[in-house]
Amino acid sequence: MQLGHLYGIGVGPGDVELLTLKAFRILKEVPVIFAPKPDDKQESFAYNIVRELIDIRRQEVINLIFPMIKDETKLRVYWQDAAATIWQQLAQGKDCAFITEGDPLFYGTFSYIHHIFQQRYPQVNIEVIPGISSVNAAAARAQTPLAQGDDYVAILASTPDDERLKQILHNFDTIVLMKVHSIPRVITILEQLDLVDNFTYVQRCTTPAEEIIRDARKLRENKSDYLSLLMIRK
Repeated sequence: MQLGHLYGIGVGPGDVELLTLKAFRILKEVPVIFAPKPDDKQESFAYNIVRELIDIRRQEVINLIFPMIKDETKLRVYWQDAAATIWQQLAQGKDCAFITEGDPLFYGTFSYIHHIFQQRYPQVNIEVIPGISSVNAAAARAQTPLAQGDDYVAILASTPDDERLKQILHNFDTIVLMKVHSIPRVITILEQLDLVDNFTYVQRCTTPAEEIIRDARKLRENKSDYLSLLMIRK
């Protein structure tokens, strides 16, 4: 049986022009594209980035549900179902691309699929095409260096408790908090540590809805977006 080739493709933070040439070529060639989305009502953010590149007359787009919940036991069911769906296409000899915003293996949804395939379908040939992460894109858009010289950098996908956050802020030169849900609490801690003038908030980076905020007063008034991050550069 001739199996299809599986590509995990990072499509970047939002601007389609930030796609790599290799990702562009593969996305134009593969017959099947898998697009993760949080539920049946919302569209896939990754697919919206590359929508204009896809030819739906000759390419099939299959949506996969990855809900935004923290219960790993429940999430594992969705991961397993998604992997089984992808396997069905690969078993027919079709090359497939799994797209994800940012980079596939940097807090990317594809990392869970990759792990399952390594364990359950080791015969499948997998290639990962890296993408520009929101962290790199936000630093570029805000023109804020992430690291210089011997700097230490911490990147967190969730906001830790107060004491742990203070410890991280003390030990690292640059701290990036992704998906911040408790911005007022973080700002209070930054005020306590005299770091409130050292942050940059970037929302929906490189998209038409992009917003960059450096004023803590404005940030207290805004509700944080899921596709946002906070950079603290000491």
